[in-house]
Amino acid sequence: MTVYDATIAKIRQLPEPLVQEVNDFVDFLLMKKDSTRWQLWAQFAEALETAESDFSEYLTNLEDYDNRLARGEIQW
Repeated sequence: MTVYDATIAKIRQLPEPLVQEVNDFVDFLLMKKDSTRWQLWAQFAEALETAESDFSEYLTNLEDYDNRLARGEIQW
């Protein structure tokens, strides 16, 4: 039995949610193999990380502003 056949046989034993995970992983591997798509994915992941970190800082600042507003230190 080839590695391909053994892998297909294992996939057939999995429940549907795990088959979806395998499918997602295969998509990832195919994308990683395509250098152009991989570079786009890496840029997207970096932009997403930056956006999330900036949003986290925004929420912290918003909470601080809300607390200062509640204490009467600043007015709306």
